[in-house]
Amino acid sequence: MSKFPSLKQLNYLVTLHETRHFGDAAKKCYVSQSTLSSGLQNLEELLGSQLIERDNKTLVFTSTGEEVVRRSLDILARSRDLLELTQGNGEAMEGTLRVGCIPTIAPFLLSDLVQEVTRLHPALNLLLREDTTTNLLAALRSGEMDVLILALPVDIGAMKSRIVGRDMFKMVFSRHQATNLPVPIQYTHLPDESVFLLEKEHCLTEHAISACSLTSKEKINPFTATSLHTLVQMVANGLGTTFIPQMAIEHGIIENLDLVSMDPPGQTAYREIGLVWRPTSNRMMMFNQLADIVEGLL
Repeated sequence: MSKFPSLKQLNYLVTLHETRHFGDAAKKCYVSQSTLSSGLQNLEELLGSQLIERDNKTLVFTSTGEEVVRRSLDILARSRDLLELTQGNGEAMEGTLRVGCIPTIAPFLLSDLVQEVTRLHPALNLLLREDTTTNLLAALRSGEMDVLILALPVDIGAMKSRIVGRDMFKMVFSRHQATNLPVPIQYTHLPDESVFLLEKEHCLTEHAISACSLTSKEKINPFTATSLHTLVQMVANGLGTTFIPQMAIEHGIIENLDLVSMDPPGQTAYREIGLVWRPTSNRMMMFNQLADIVEGLL
């Protein structure tokens, strides 16, 4: 091949795959729609294969197009990693670091993390993003994020990870409900549909059910909440109970509410907190130093 695809063309393709809309993709790439369409058409001509089936209303990626997108994500991520070589002038903790964190950790960690990083490494600028595990991993693979703070275990594919701490699970009850429960708690003592959980998009639900050995599906209420704060308010209103991470309790999520926390049934229940990054990244020293800081905070 006498000519290679440009990174700009690959970025157009990946962005269109993400948005599924030419206008939206053009806005994200800061170009006109005609420029984006022309770039993609040139890419197809260069590769000698149709990547996108178009008509006036819809677009569909061909099987070849899907494979080119997958490989383009890797190429773009590696290109960003190449740029990292010159960030910080050789100093491990200088420059900009894009950090992603899930919603059941972010409110209880990131503020302390920013303060500690600013104190120890004032030349390091953290750009933070709070999102679900699935979205963050996709952003990490595409090179949009540098490192993630996730609850493990979760399928991270070929990514690298380092465990930095354990976060215990507690069951939260209204004080009135807790006085009527025998100790230690058994799930058989709870009414059916009395355990409230987060939406499935939040990995905490799966972690809590697994770690706390909750196998009685009839105990789970079909309603799902969007945040830990919603769960706490439901318990405070006497609707049932839920699982809350210890870090959230330590940061005051049940303060000023007539609630008590208790150990769930069975063995000690916890989730692991870990940092996750691409194996191709050249910033291993930075990630490990950041992990040391998070580990200290936990």
